[in-house]
Amino acid sequence: MSCDVRATTTGSGDTNHLMWCQHHTTVAVCLILAIVSDLYRIEAGGLTVAYRQAGSGPALVLLHGAFEDGRTWMRQMQSLSDEFTVIALDAPGFGASDDPPPTWTTADYGNHLAEVFDALGLDRPTVVGLSFGSAYALALYRQRPGTVGALVLVSAYAGWAGSLSAEEVARRVQQTEQDLTAPVEQLIEKWLPTLLKPTASPDVVELVATMMRDFSPTGIRPALNALGAVDLRDVLATITVPTLLIYGDADVRSPADVVGKDLHARIPGSTLVVIPDASHMVNLEQPEAFSAAIRCFAQANGSAGSGLGEEPDGER
Repeated sequence: MSCDVRATTTGSGDTNHLMWCQHHTTVAVCLILAIVSDLYRIEAGGLTVAYRQAGSGPALVLLHGAFEDGRTWMRQMQSLSDEFTVIALDAPGFGASDDPPPTWTTADYGNHLAEVFDALGLDRPTVVGLSFGSAYALALYRQRPGTVGALVLVSAYAGWAGSLSAEEVARRVQQTEQDLTAPVEQLIEKWLPTLLKPTASPDVVELVATMMRDFSPTGIRPALNALGAVDLRDVLATITVPTLLIYGDADVRSPADVVGKDLHARIPGSTLVVIPDASHMVNLEQPEAFSAAIRCFAQANGSAGSGLGEEPDGER
């Protein structure tokens, strides 16, 4: 397999799936969802955490963005499960996972994710975080760096406060607080143009909209405070594991030429890949190029992480 990816390097059984398939999407996407629809649950740190798992081999743990859940990774679960154990978590407060306490801090999120890894029997997996999920991954690395084998930070920030101006952080926090109580269709209308290109396929648009319709305001609010308006730049220079940064070239929320290049300069030895014709949700808009970049990165770095069997440890 060719790994010719454009990059630069610096030395420094889910009911929701079935209903969605019946009403909105194509047979091809329904088949993908059927593969990844089994939802498992495991207890960790006093919370029930839901996840999907496919394949066997070195572990890839996938962390979704805000107003989403593990369904956002459906195409990667299909395309990468031939070589890896692919685990798509629902973060606390999202999807089918329990809400965290409203007082949770950045450290609480990081420590709890390490407990989830322990409960799943994971040994230094490759951690893939998208947008909000990238801050989640950095919170884990700040608290428990020894639990991470490699990092893939997608459409990433060092927290909003670590990557954006103070004015933009204040605007986003205020907007998101308002969106938590707004009619959900209004939320979708406002957010979709910042997440996807106008040319995104109807299937992708409807999947993102469906996840947004399912969000929990009480679940997202602690994450907004702990992982949104936070500055995680102090973590970046401490990262010693292989790190891949992936951005879409049309991302307006975390532009590659500003936010991506800044993270790239701050994380020693990191690799930056910019995928053409993709916005913030590059994993859904350009799934083939996205999965190929992760596969090549994992292969080049010895597929960091433990190899797991096909049977998940949790309960359905």
